Amino acid sequence: MNHNGLRSMPRPKRIRQVATQPRTDYYKPRGILLREMSEVVLAIEELEALRLADLDDLDQTTGAERMGVSRPTFARVLHEARNKVADALVNGKALRIEGGTFEVALRVFRCAACEKEWTLPFGTGRPDRCNACGSVNISRMDGQRSGAGPRRHGFGLGRGGKRGA
Repeated sequence: MNHNGLRSMPRPKRIRQVATQPRTDYYKPRGILLREMSEVVLAIEELEALRLADLDDLDQTTGAERMGVSRPTFARVLHEARNKVADALVNGKALRIEGGTFEVALRVFRCAACEKEWTLPFGTGRPDRCNACGSVNISRMDGQRSGAGPRRHGFGLGRGGKRGA
């Protein structure tokens, strides 16, 4: 309730950036029939937070930048994800990965010859040549990985924004 005694509407969730859709969307304990167990639903952005923090070993500030959210939001998403995975593992529940408020991040490429820019989703491979003029002189412009493109928010530099760290 706000100061006028009226219910205020919750703020809409900011769309979270994820690098790719999960390859697998369901895990369950072996030897137990699915109809005999409960399941936990892990949102795709929660899986992304786990990947960034626990698999890629990024700090929460960098993980938040990658997902396009604030550091406190990243911390909440990560905490919820860890709780859900722990519940599934400890209590023998199935884990279903689906839904959430997210969009798949896109990679931006630019041709040095004709200056055309285009986007491709993660996981689709690097293009061999420009799809407009056929030049092989293309580079990444979104700051992910090495190349001639600008680096923003420390993407691709590892912990602390230093090479080789």
